[in-house]
Amino acid sequence: MWRFLSCTLCLLASSQLGLRTVRASAVQPHAEVKTEVLFLPQECSQRSKRGDLINAHYDGYLAEDGSQFYCSRSDKDGHPQWFVLGVGQVIKGLDLGMMDMCPGEKRKITVPPELAFGDKGKGPVPPNASVVFEVEVFVVSRGPRTLEAFQNMDLDKDKSLTKEEVREYLKLEYEKGGKPRDDPFYEKIMADIFRKNDQDRDGKISVKEYDIYKHDEL
Repeated sequence: MWRFLSCTLCLLASSQLGLRTVRASAVQPHAEVKTEVLFLPQECSQRSKRGDLINAHYDGYLAEDGSQFYCSRSDKDGHPQWFVLGVGQVIKGLDLGMMDMCPGEKRKITVPPELAFGDKGKGPVPPNASVVFEVEVFVVSRGPRTLEAFQNMDLDKDKSLTKEEVREYLKLEYEKGGKPRDDPFYEKIMADIFRKNDQDRDGKISVKEYDIYKHDEL
């Protein structure tokens, strides 16, 4: 049986609570993402949905032999990764498998090649390889990719977002949830958001760069 080979700082989940399958008919009729809940907190204030801002650790393994090809706890100084769920900032299989997660939840997500790295592979992942991710979510926040959020952030209504506008929005969201954070926390989110979205590097994020019109359903 396939076994996880945990990275040095990985905390293995203590209990297995469930297994479900997510189908992705838009890719292949038979392509499935299997998600196994390893730990579920007793209280869940907000479950993840498409467009939410997620903070999580995720560690990747080859399904065939269990060898590890990625460990977020050792990459980029070991900080959890920030990304917007469901818009292609991670592989399709993770976008699907991390839906409906609670802060503090841990899952094992098995992803077929069609929803992972395909017939070309990537780096240490060979072509046509199924992969398994061990995921732990820390924060689920209403993401800034919604059209409503964009409009709320765009204080001067110039159809572009400055770092100050996004930072103020994030602060208000966390304060409303009763979890205010210090400035370095917001700076880290800011850097990641602008690195991924400010394509022309002009210090602003336009509606087009945020792909609002391609994701009207958010």
